[in-house]
Amino acid sequence: MVKTRKSGIILLVLMLCLPLVFSNLPTAFAEGPSDPAPVIQPIGSANGKKILFDNTHGQTAGAADWVIDGGFSDFANGIAGNGYYVKELRKTTPITYSDLQGYDVLVIGEANIPYKTSEQDALLQYAQNGGSIFFIADHYNADRNKNRWDASEVFNGYRRGAWDNPAKGMTTEEANSAAMQGVASSDWLSTNFGVRFRYNALADITANDIVAPSQAFGITSGVSTVAMHAGSTLAITDGTKAKGIVYLPQTTASWSHAVDQGVYDGGGRAEGPFVAVSKVGLGKAAFIGDSSPVEDATPKYKREETGQAKTTYDGFKEQNDGVLLENIIDWLSQHENYTSLSQVSGLQLDQPTALLSMETPQSSTEPQAETWAAPDAGYKWYDPSTFKAGSYGNTGTGGSGGGTGGSGSSTENVYISEYVEGSSLNKAIEIYNGTSSAIDLSGYSLQLSNVSGAISLSGTLASGDVFVVANSGASQTVLNKADLLSSSLSFNGDDSVTLQHNGAVVDVVGTAGTSFGTDKTLVRNSSVTTGTTAYDSSEWTSYPADTFSYLGSHTGTVASGTAVLNENFETGSKGSYTAGNVTLASGSWYFDNALLGNLSSDVKNGSQSARVKASGALTMNFDVNGAKSVVISHANFGSDTGATWQLQMSTNQGGSWTNVGSLNTSSSTLTKKTFSVNQSSSVRFRIVVSGTSGNRLNFDDIQILN
Repeated sequence: MVKTRKSGIILLVLMLCLPLVFSNLPTAFAEGPSDPAPVIQPIGSANGKKILFDNTHGQTAGAADWVIDGGFSDFANGIAGNGYYVKELRKTTPITYSDLQGYDVLVIGEANIPYKTSEQDALLQYAQNGGSIFFIADHYNADRNKNRWDASEVFNGYRRGAWDNPAKGMTTEEANSAAMQGVASSDWLSTNFGVRFRYNALADITANDIVAPSQAFGITSGVSTVAMHAGSTLAITDGTKAKGIVYLPQTTASWSHAVDQGVYDGGGRAEGPFVAVSKVGLGKAAFIGDSSPVEDATPKYKREETGQAKTTYDGFKEQNDGVLLENIIDWLSQHENYTSLSQVSGLQLDQPTALLSMETPQSSTEPQAETWAAPDAGYKWYDPSTFKAGSYGNTGTGGSGGGTGGSGSSTENVYISEYVEGSSLNKAIEIYNGTSSAIDLSGYSLQLSNVSGAISLSGTLASGDVFVVANSGASQTVLNKADLLSSSLSFNGDDSVTLQHNGAVVDVVGTAGTSFGTDKTLVRNSSVTTGTTAYDSSEWTSYPADTFSYLGSHTGTVASGTAVLNENFETGSKGSYTAGNVTLASGSWYFDNALLGNLSSDVKNGSQSARVKASGALTMNFDVNGAKSVVISHANFGSDTGATWQLQMSTNQGGSWTNVGSLNTSSSTLTKKTFSVNQSSSVRFRIVVSGTSGNRLNFDDIQILN
C-alpha cells in the first residue's frame, strides 16, 4: 500500500532551460526505456566520478517517480553540484555487469520488479570489483505496481511468505511474463552485504540517534536528524560487513496501514538501523528504509495504472536529509581496498540485530492476502502496453491520462554505415540511426584498434539520419559533410573501428591486422538493419579510394518497432544435449538436443551461441506482448551441412505451433534472417531443427520487434 503524508510549504522554483550543451539540467526526452536517458553534467569542477540511477525495475510505478529529472531531481542535482556526472539507466533487457562497470555508484530507488538471479550476480560482481550501490527501500507492503513484491523484498531476494514460489498468487500470465523469468528466492542481501531489510512499517518519526562521524566513516558529519514518513529499518546480520549509522528513537508508532504490529522491537537500536552501510569486496553499499528523505515535489510522470497525476513531497529538504544523502554518495564513490569492516582501525563493529521468529526467510508468512488492492481493469504491471498515457514506458495503447508515451528501438539499430579510408588524412566514419526516434549520442563512442583512447560522440541524431566523424586534416569535401572532427580518427585499412554504447559493443567494421579496407570506401548495404559484434564483409559494398559521394546520407531501413527481446546467448550455461530449461538474459528457454557452444567451430558473435542438433529445438518458455518481426542469426556448425530449420510461433502459451515462413538452410557464416509476424497478442517462438540426423546449427542474436 502506498503511504500518504502532509507536506509543508512547497517552494516551486521555475527555471528556464538552456540547450543541453550549456545546461546542467536533464533534457526532457520521450517517455520510454528505449529513448535516450537523461543526463546531468557536473556543475562547476568535475570530479571525474559517475553516478547511475536505475530505472529498469518499476521505479516509476504507482506514486513513485524516482528518476533524476522527476521525483529524485533535487538529490540528483545536489550530487551534480558536487562535481558528479549523473545518468539514468534505461533498458528493456536485464541488467548486466557491462551496464554498471563504467560507473562509481549505482543508486536503486525502490525497485518494484524483482531482480533475476543473473542481475543479482551482476550487482554483486559490480560491488566486489569496486563499484558501490545505494539501496533505497520503503515500508513493508509498499507494493506500488501491485505485483506482490515491494522494494524491501526485491532487495532482500525473497517475498514474505513466498519462499517456495516467488510467483505465489500470480495469474498464469503474470507468472509466465518475462519479468518473472529467472527469479528465484534467496537471502541474497544478507548473505552478500550483511544486512536485511526488516518487514516492519513505522509511522512519521524523526530519527535522532546518529552515530558519531568517527564511527560512521564521516558520513554523519553535519547530520543531527533524518526524517522517516512511513518506513522500515534494517537488521545487521554480519557485523564484519555492515554497520548502522542512523537509528530511530524509542517508539511504538506504527504506520496506520501496517499489516502486522508494524514496530518489532519498540524502536531504538533494537529496531535496527534506519540507515546502514556495508563493505563488499572492493566495493561498498548503503541502505535506507524509506524513500521519503530522498524525494522532492517535482514528479515527472503520470501514474502508469490510472494516468492520474502523482504527488510527491520535499523530503530532500527536510531535517538534514540532503546532507546525509550527499555524504553517502561521497563515501560510496571513494574507492578503498579493505574488504572487511574488521580491517578498519578503531571501528566498533555492530552485533547482529535480534530478530523475531517470524522473520526467518524460509518460514515467513503473509500477514494478509496480497495484493493490498486490486489493480485497475486492464492494467498489467508486466505489460507496458497497458500503461496509461503520460506514464513512463507507455506505448500509446493504455488509454488517456495526460501526456504521451514514447516508443523507440534498440540501440542495435544504430550502426556504422560508411568507412572511408582514403588518401592522406581522408578518413571518416558515418553512423546511421535506424531506430524509430532520435537518440542522444552522449553515451556513444568510437574505438580504433590502433589508438588507445576513444572518440566520444555528442549531440542528438534524428531517426533515419547520419552522423559523420572525420579527421580534422581531411579534404574540404569530407569536412563539409562532417558533424565531428577529430585528429584521433586516423587509421589504415587494417585497423578496425568499433562503435560502443556505454562501453558495450554495438557494431564493428574490419578485423584488426587484416587488410579489409585499404584505399577503399566501404558502404553498408541497405539490407542491413543492425550492427554486429563481428565484422562481416558481405554486409558492405566496396568503392575506390577517395569516393565521398555516399558520405553524409545512407539508404537504410528505420526499425518499425521496439525491440521487446534481444537474446545473444552470452549468459547462462549448458554443456550437454540433454533436454532441459536454461535461464538466459531474456528469460527461460527449453533446450532440446541443444546446448550453449563456445568452441572454435561454433559460429557466434561474442563468446558463445546456441548449438542445436537435428532433431532438436530452442523454445521460449514465456510470451512477449506482440511481435511485428523476428530477426535470427544462423549458421552451420563447423563443417556440418545437412541440417535445416523452421521458425514456429504459438499464441496459446505453447499449446500448439504454426510455421512462420518456410524451411531454412544455413551457410558457414552467421546470416541474419528476418521474419514478418505482425502478431498483436501474446506470442512465443521456437526454432525447430531437422534434416540429416546429428548435423548441427548455431543460432545467435535473436531479436523480436514490436
